[in-house]
Amino acid sequence: MAPEATAPPRPYRVALVAFPGIRAFDVSVITEVWGTDRTDRGAPAFDLRRVAADRANPVPMRGGLALHPDRALGWLDSADLVVVPGLDDHLTPAPAPVLDALRRAHARGTTVAALCGGAFTLAQAGLLDDRRAITHWRLIDLLRTHHPRVTVVPDALFIEDDNIWTAAGTAAGIDLCLHLVRLAHGAEAAATIARSMVTAPFRTGTQAQFIERPTPRADRDADTLAAVREHALRHLHEPLTVADLAARADMSPRSFARHFTAETGTTPLRWLLDQRVAAAQRLLERTDLPMPEVARRAGFGSEVTMRQHFASRLATSPRAYRSAFTGGNSPIAR
Repeated sequence: MAPEATAPPRPYRVALVAFPGIRAFDVSVITEVWGTDRTDRGAPAFDLRRVAADRANPVPMRGGLALHPDRALGWLDSADLVVVPGLDDHLTPAPAPVLDALRRAHARGTTVAALCGGAFTLAQAGLLDDRRAITHWRLIDLLRTHHPRVTVVPDALFIEDDNIWTAAGTAAGIDLCLHLVRLAHGAEAAATIARSMVTAPFRTGTQAQFIERPTPRADRDADTLAAVREHALRHLHEPLTVADLAARADMSPRSFARHFTAETGTTPLRWLLDQRVAAAQRLLERTDLPMPEVARRAGFGSEVTMRQHFASRLATSPRAYRSAFTGGNSPIAR
């Protein structure tokens, strides 16, 4: 007797919260990440729905565009993730039913995220009271003024507090969306989507939002640093140090660190460790290599060191990470 076919797992449900005043760019980012079928390339199946208080009428956006909702707010009850786009006018009041629905979603334990000025919507709902949040660097003072109970972080790409995610402006919204995919489905899934979008698969949320444009001399330094980073990525398994990278750039460690931070928004050591964690994540997802070998190939030297960095950066262990993704589960709130 043939065994019964196993039903495929249901798609991961994402709710795009729509109301008049949302930014078309952020709607496009959310749609590109979760609204495109890439299952033929190994990406997870997603069910993205455009949710609004008034499902019957299009939601107007700037530039003559309109979004047609396909679900009412009640759909948030079954969503795995709720995403709020940014706003054209950052003080736009969200409809009361939208604010109520966001509060209920968070109370149920659903992950809630806002891109750019979408933080103002979450603040209107009271979800950011006494919590850390970020928005576009030009809006930080405005958010502090209108929502004084929010602890506004001055310089980050995205942050999380109590399962609520906020992101800085424009490109940082892409970073956050890919990070949420990475948390729910693993580094390989995020990389698959990033390749399709022709964007960087991994920027840490702790990077600076704003980097001064280089002078002509700094342009030459930037070319050198890009080559050094490429070399480091090819040789992560080796015991590279910041001093090694500085020597390859023909700079003193102090000068190298200064130029590297100005170019990338993060320190050489943090960047190197982040890349090693990302390499270990890919190995844990793709292979059944023993932990000491994963640690060696990712450049940690020992399983103990790898475990320490997983705990500090991902709040989990390498074994738990492998178990979560090879078992089809996810560490992100469902």
